[in-house]
Amino acid sequence: MKALRAHQLYLPNNPIYKSAIDTVRNAFAPVWDQADDLVFTFSETQVLWFGHPVMQENTKSSDSLAWLFYKDGVRELTLVKGFEQDELVQLLTILQRVRKASPDEDDLLSLLWEHDFVNLRYRYVDLGADSAEPVHEGGEPPRLLTPGEVRDAVAGGGTADDSAMEESRPGVVNMADFDATLYFLDEKEIDYLQGEIDREYAADLRQTVAATLFDIFEAQSDAAVRGEVADLVETMLLYLLASGNLRNVAYLLREAQAAAQRGKDVTPEQRDRLAQIPGRLSQPEPLGQLLQALDESADLPPVDELTELFEQLRPMALGTLFAWLGRLQNPRLRPLLEQAAGRLTAANTAELVKLIQSNDYGVALEAVRRSGALKIQAAVAPLGRVIAAADPELRLACVQALAEIGSAGALQALEPWVADGDRDTRVAAVRTLASRGYRPVLSRVENAVKGKALRDADLTEKVAFFEAYGMLGGESSVSFLDGILNGKGFLGRREDPEVRACAAMALGRVNTDSAQQSLRRASAEKDVVVRNAVSKALRGGLG
Repeated sequence: MKALRAHQLYLPNNPIYKSAIDTVRNAFAPVWDQADDLVFTFSETQVLWFGHPVMQENTKSSDSLAWLFYKDGVRELTLVKGFEQDELVQLLTILQRVRKASPDEDDLLSLLWEHDFVNLRYRYVDLGADSAEPVHEGGEPPRLLTPGEVRDAVAGGGTADDSAMEESRPGVVNMADFDATLYFLDEKEIDYLQGEIDREYAADLRQTVAATLFDIFEAQSDAAVRGEVADLVETMLLYLLASGNLRNVAYLLREAQAAAQRGKDVTPEQRDRLAQIPGRLSQPEPLGQLLQALDESADLPPVDELTELFEQLRPMALGTLFAWLGRLQNPRLRPLLEQAAGRLTAANTAELVKLIQSNDYGVALEAVRRSGALKIQAAVAPLGRVIAAADPELRLACVQALAEIGSAGALQALEPWVADGDRDTRVAAVRTLASRGYRPVLSRVENAVKGKALRDADLTEKVAFFEAYGMLGGESSVSFLDGILNGKGFLGRREDPEVRACAAMALGRVNTDSAQQSLRRASAEKDVVVRNAVSKALRGGLG
């Protein structure tokens, strides 16, 4: 049994596998010192040697070695000296196949006959016969007629010798006996029965088992019974997750909630017990392991199965989903995860707002972006507090989110960002406030325009602040801007051409008569940078 488990779990080059096989082979050595063969017989739950049980198993399942032989008709197994060298691994392979075999695959008896062992013999009973006797020697099992051969025999009538031969064979039904009966099935009825049999075999019994458990929970009010059902459901959830059966996982989670509501006299404790089951999948560790397995998988489960599963996630799953969105490698999984995250954020804005201040950078960044996209007013205060964050990308995302929200509170929260330490953040904040006509920030903008620090900034930042000054200051800003554009300093020196061009752009934003006059006075400017800016402002290209 240990060797069989090792054969199932490990590859042949694994040290554990090799050790298990060597242990079995070494165990045969003292046996062959006493005998040339080893004979076992099987009952439903026992493996016997000369009538003495050497293995006792209380279950009838594929994990039971005795039942594995007994259910397929093998009643006796003889191992001859030398079996352990060449044929041990073959037998372990056969037993593993039988354990996992579907109803349509070969049974143990057929596989033993197919491999034609030299040092292994077996005796079996014909399970299809009315009587389980006699026991046949191992070799080619009696061949039953195929459906095609049966139809040909019925259609052709057969010969007298054929009939006599068939009558003499035990376990073979003579179809001629049914020709004249009232209950002989026509082709439509046969097709119907075949279809029903196929449907029955194709049915997913795991879902049936889950439905049965929930029916028991609803019908039985005994606390011990409902507690046992809850234990079984939790165990089944782990089994389904491990086997990758995601559709049934989704079914289990969905029906757990329905059963908690439909059941009679369900106590709050019992209802909470079932309500916690979907929450367990939504916790970071199990959900993270599931997403990692899906991301690394070459073949994803069907899209409808994944969609159905993700629909059962709870708000606590948002943080894990956000974290994985930033590191997914599988492009087919991303849209499904995006859809699940979008559904949860739309329905659970409070959870989304909490994640803005997450210690996980990827989670916080995704939460900030989605808060802006959904225009969540409750996110304004947390977004404003992120100004102390060290990462410039996160601060810029906060500015963009506040701009998308666009409420009075959001614009007020944006005001301090005009003096942020990151250039992109400052530019985004001042442009947003200027475009929204937020005049309370004018004093900050004016101080920047009239100060010396802006003179050392790049052209993009200069343009953003000068345009904001013109848009917010209006007519009151014309005098200062005209002085920069047309004025002369000591010894007739003018301002830097970039600064004068920025002043021209700002006057274009003001776009009053006095602003236009100031621009026309500079229309003949010799410096090409200033002249182009003036020309553009006069044409209204900025307005």
